[in-house]
Amino acid sequence: MLHLLYILAFTILALIAVSNLIRNLIMFSFERDRTFAAPRSPVQNRGNLPYISNRSVPHPELLDAAGNPIGEPLLVMRSIDVEDARAQLDALYEASPGCSSESKEEEA
Repeated sequence: MLHLLYILAFTILALIAVSNLIRNLIMFSFERDRTFAAPRSPVQNRGNLPYISNRSVPHPELLDAAGNPIGEPLLVMRSIDVEDARAQLDALYEASPGCSSESKEEEA
């Protein structure tokens, strides 16, 4: 008899959990479609969340020296030969402050 009571209790709990899951999924889908009004000015919102405003501020790397947004690509890649890349890396290594004449003699 006790086993039937446990099965009944867990069945009821499982039905409640599944119904809550379905209800929450439906509510989240309705909230996703709903639009929220942005604050009209940062002054009105100063007490609550001062970092929220109605216009977005771009990242500083996306602005030029005058503060205007740039419209060009930030990264332009070109293909070079392996020998050219090796020569450039060797030149950087030899120009570095930690490079000594002893390490150059060991390579030769």
